Amino acid sequence: MGETNDIEREAGVNGDSSGTTSTAASSNANILIVDNNHPDAPIREARNADEADSSPPTPRFIQDENSWKRFKWVPYPVRRWIKAGVEWTEGPAVPRRFRIEPLFPQVQQFPIVLLDRYLPNKLHRAALVLVLYVVWIVSFAFTLKNGQSVSEIAEWGRLVKIGCGSTYWIAGNGCGLDGIDCRPFDDGGFPFRCPGNCGSYQVLNPRAVGDQEVIYKPLVVGGPPADGDGPAIYRGDSFICGSAIHAGVISDATGGCGVVRLVGLQSNYNSTKRNGITSVPFDSYFPLSFTFEPDVECSSRDPRWSLLAISVVFTTVFSLFVSHPGLFFFTQFSGLFWTVGMAMDTPNYTDLASLFSREIGLYLPAMFVAWVMYDKMGIRRTLKGLTAHVEKTILWLGGAWVGSLTNYTFDFIPIQRLNSHDINQQPGARAALAIIIIVLFFAVVFQIWFFRQEARLRSHLKLYGLFAVCLIIFLLLPGQNLRIHHYILALLLLPGTSLQTRPSLLFQGLLLGLFINGIARWGFDPVLQTALALRGDAPIQSPLPVIDEPKISPNTSITFSWEAPPAPSYDGISVLVNDVERFRTYFDDGNSAPGRAGSSGVVSNVTWTRPKGLVKDEPEYFRFAWVSGGTRGDYTKAGRWDGGEGWEEMKVGPSLRVRDEVGGREGQGMEEAREVMMVDLRKRGV
Repeated sequence: MGETNDIEREAGVNGDSSGTTSTAASSNANILIVDNNHPDAPIREARNADEADSSPPTPRFIQDENSWKRFKWVPYPVRRWIKAGVEWTEGPAVPRRFRIEPLFPQVQQFPIVLLDRYLPNKLHRAALVLVLYVVWIVSFAFTLKNGQSVSEIAEWGRLVKIGCGSTYWIAGNGCGLDGIDCRPFDDGGFPFRCPGNCGSYQVLNPRAVGDQEVIYKPLVVGGPPADGDGPAIYRGDSFICGSAIHAGVISDATGGCGVVRLVGLQSNYNSTKRNGITSVPFDSYFPLSFTFEPDVECSSRDPRWSLLAISVVFTTVFSLFVSHPGLFFFTQFSGLFWTVGMAMDTPNYTDLASLFSREIGLYLPAMFVAWVMYDKMGIRRTLKGLTAHVEKTILWLGGAWVGSLTNYTFDFIPIQRLNSHDINQQPGARAALAIIIIVLFFAVVFQIWFFRQEARLRSHLKLYGLFAVCLIIFLLLPGQNLRIHHYILALLLLPGTSLQTRPSLLFQGLLLGLFINGIARWGFDPVLQTALALRGDAPIQSPLPVIDEPKISPNTSITFSWEAPPAPSYDGISVLVNDVERFRTYFDDGNSAPGRAGSSGVVSNVTWTRPKGLVKDEPEYFRFAWVSGGTRGDYTKAGRWDGGEGWEEMKVGPSLRVRDEVGGREGQGMEEAREVMMVDLRKRGV
């Protein structure tokens, strides 16, 4: 009977309305009723009540075939899965708007209740906000200025502020032939002041120390003697602040001050682990060395932690007492930006005026991007109507502080730069990247579920599809390398946090902090960079000199000759002895060159005379590079001469590239640090 009733209803819709029920039943007695969800089931179409259509319904598989005319090569089960996936992205028929219901609402809304009770007038509230701004700015500025005040050290003078990468010996070949541009080598020094956190300042490209290559650690060569009797001696290219931490003169956490003194040529730099830094050994001599004066009384502490405490207090107060999303967001953004740029992760600078000038130049465009993030990328949607002020403070503001202080909070992650070169060569980088990708994957899956519940998943998938297309285009551009800085990563991921959920609060705060740290410290670095800009002082894979077996006069001299260079690209050769350029010889110099000329007047070899007074068996290290005009190529790895008849050949491949100008962030930082130090010394006539 049930089947008959179904047929009657079908006939009443598609058949002749004047027919009888018995006739319809007898004519359709053998019809097979097909489930509506079956692929061969007819597709029902909505029609007007007075409209009748006697044409038979079209089976679903025929309808599907017509809609996939251009993709008939796609198997039908695959098409079904794709269609189901597209329909799934639409979300539920009745979307759900997520709102955070505060835990312990009376506690979290208590600050707002206080304001409503004691400051119901909007003008009074605006005046209170202005007062808080003034108190915040004045206390921050006073603490910063007070931290910059320096004392004088008797017989040495006023303290000189230097950066974490400051060195006496300029990176690359910046000191020139025989180090002439870095003289004097002894009988000098100056009082210095270092910022905090210099123990984490590392070299990001290999730096040669004899036959060793130092990377991803502080460049500190030497230390106290092996017997512990005597002052700590450091090679001239060591980081001064890192060496001071190693020697115990200053603290890594708060910085400090002291007096560095040049002690000229020294030998046998010892390796020790002290105060969290393991120094690099070097078993030969170097023309410039330094030590630290003992028992120096000076007063200097890095104000960054005091400044951080001030900003944390004020941002927390604003987070608890401000419910307006715009006022809350732009206040927090500005507070974090200036705290990072002026205190927690500052570039090297000569004075506060120059630092402020730099940061204000970055702040103005950063505020425009902040408005875009707030109004167009979902931050307003997340914060609007949020009444869980304590949770907002812990998750959103706490995440923002963690993200903006990445030089402290994420310093343990062994990834210095997000590019293939660093990831492949830095120990632990691949494993760390894999863990980060896994965490991001689960976070993305989590966010996808919430977006689908709000019926907003499809629009966001389109947006991220556009992002993916742009990134692919960038990858295909010739002569350019895609560089995903952490501020770019924040902008890419931020739209995926435009939900009012607790995970979204945390994710959004972290990403905003990453953006602030990237801009306040490094500026708007381009997303596309040339290979030269990314390489810095890393090897450029240029041809290396092929050195013949040297002619040795034991304890006297050693003569090197070489096979012909690739012509006409190179017209000379550079020779480093113990990481100091001692020869820069051009082949057409003839007898005027420091080497010896062949019968054609072309320089074909160089002779190094061993300095007098060296300890027997004290080694010397030699590296060679082709020269083209004023540009040097890659240096070979170091060959070792023991002073007698023993010669150890260079290993295959280049060592670091020593350039006339050090590039990249590491090189830029060291050049800025030395320039800051030299500018201040010149002002004082030192």
